[in-house]
Amino acid sequence: MNFRYDINGLRAIAVLAVVLFHFNPQWLPGGFAGVDVFFVISGFLMTSIIFSGVEKNTFNLFKFYNARANRIVPVLAAMSTVLLIFGWFYLLPTDYRDLGRQIEKSSLFISNLLFAKGGGYFDTAEHTKWLLHTWSLSVEWQFYIFFPIIIIALKRFLSFSNLKRVVLGLFLASFIYCIYATYKDSKTAYFLLTSRAWEMLLGGLAFLYPWSLKSKYHQIITQCLGIVLIITSYFLISKDTPWPGYMALIPVLGAYLIVVANYQNNFLINNPISNYIGKWSYSIYVWHWPLVVFGFYFAFENWWIYGIPLSILLGFLSYQFIEKINFSRYSSWEEIYKVKPFYIFLIILACGYAVKETDGVNIHKYGRLSQVSEKNSFLNHYEQQHKNLYETYWLKCNTYSSLTDKKTFETDPICIEKKGNGGVFLWGDSHAESLSYGLRTLLKDHNIPFYQKTSAGCHALLAETKRLEGTFKTACDHSNTVAIQSIEKLKPKIVIIAQANDHDKGDWDTITSKLLSLGVSEVILIGPVSQWKPSLPETMIKTQHWKTESKFISDINLDTNIIKIDQIMKSKEPIKHLNYISLTDKLCKLGPDKEYLCRAKPDNTNELIQVDYGHLSKEGSLFIVNNIIADKILHLYKDT
Repeated sequence: MNFRYDINGLRAIAVLAVVLFHFNPQWLPGGFAGVDVFFVISGFLMTSIIFSGVEKNTFNLFKFYNARANRIVPVLAAMSTVLLIFGWFYLLPTDYRDLGRQIEKSSLFISNLLFAKGGGYFDTAEHTKWLLHTWSLSVEWQFYIFFPIIIIALKRFLSFSNLKRVVLGLFLASFIYCIYATYKDSKTAYFLLTSRAWEMLLGGLAFLYPWSLKSKYHQIITQCLGIVLIITSYFLISKDTPWPGYMALIPVLGAYLIVVANYQNNFLINNPISNYIGKWSYSIYVWHWPLVVFGFYFAFENWWIYGIPLSILLGFLSYQFIEKINFSRYSSWEEIYKVKPFYIFLIILACGYAVKETDGVNIHKYGRLSQVSEKNSFLNHYEQQHKNLYETYWLKCNTYSSLTDKKTFETDPICIEKKGNGGVFLWGDSHAESLSYGLRTLLKDHNIPFYQKTSAGCHALLAETKRLEGTFKTACDHSNTVAIQSIEKLKPKIVIIAQANDHDKGDWDTITSKLLSLGVSEVILIGPVSQWKPSLPETMIKTQHWKTESKFISDINLDTNIIKIDQIMKSKEPIKHLNYISLTDKLCKLGPDKEYLCRAKPDNTNELIQVDYGHLSKEGSLFIVNNIIADKILHLYKDT
């Protein structure tokens, strides 16, 4: 196959979109779709290699794997080595352990399975995962492994024409499954080969069923339409779009049209800049994400100014000095001991495994760095607190926990068991639970009955949730149904609603009217608590905050979107019998330079107010209830 300048330019469009999105999502909200474009390209090229060889009876599976390893492993190994060295000096053992695990899984090309178990590609916590981007390399490798084996196995029974129809069938099956899987659980579907294979298979169909365009004009129109579709997708979609569902057709079809157009002289994608960026695209992709995490980890402001040029520079250097190394190719499995990338793979795999198994080269056992040891103990303290919140949060009332741990919807009867007339009912998600300890302590002192119905991630709703998926949705819908039924039966005087975010999107008028019709006198909506990326403990171990005596801190890790939500809520027209209580009004204040200073510690204690990004510690729960919420509750309760 002659060098395809159009495909090389398409690589440039894809990698630049991904880089821009990762450094500043506001510039290109759908830039992550560049990965989908890469999948189409990969599918086209790999299918051309496999089917050209199969048709001529010259395809060699070991030679194919060897060529892929020569291309992918060295750059990935170099990046992993740099991270291991960096992590030895700068990462805490827990973070270093996670890095080791990620290197181990990415070396085996199964990191997509690891990340599929996490919170999702767009979650804040994902910005602490140094090798998150390797999920796509793992998906591609899994495709490289299984696709040629399927074709070789079926070649014994099917004609070449029928083999092509098999690819078409696999494409349709994967696409249908993708739509279903994205609807059920997009956070998992995002990472898996089963819901991504159709994108590569469509690239394969571009080779197997080429278009015969009659003129250069038709080629240009087809190619330009493809470019428009891709660019449009970068602005049309966002992290809120369920992905990779049917909307992924837009960039994928765009890439497909560019490939089948096969027009080489369009200056939009065949120009000196796109030619170079396209050649360096793989290396740019591999190196850019660790730079993104580096800036996030150290909270550098306007990091994109340096990060984007550094990504391109490292991509160039990596291409020149690593990718261009001409490793030998072998044709027999008996020659595997001669394949140099195989040894590179084994060394990196062993290093990653060792770091993981030694708990990030645990300092207490191996004596790495004294200051890191102290900070690690600090983080471990809050990690343990986070694990021991069962009684503090009354997690026995959490439907999601009950469903996942005990395989039942039933929660502890004490949560909604009648304890007397009136009372206060707590309804919401884990952020509502974080207020439970403070509320129970307050209400016990005043002999006021307390009830709680909560579920992880579950906002108070009267209808089914459309925001959650899978078990979270099932648990949430059940929890909200039980909450309404319990409120109708118990008739508490006050219902307190709390949740992590999205207060400005709630239909509080309808919810309040419903609760009043059930006999409730007053509804209290608790505003969002100040939140941190990735967490308050990790923010506090920065040099400028470490061992500070100040109760308030200012830091780029503060999630200012939460404060904006609170401001929107305070600007809305009041709803009768709905009492909004702002937490950030009391927890945050503007400093002299117009930066927000937010409370990190309650008064009279050196404990943090939160154990992670936003969930309250026991001390934090007591502080917020006693100092911000208590007066309103007691006043309303007395007057009803």
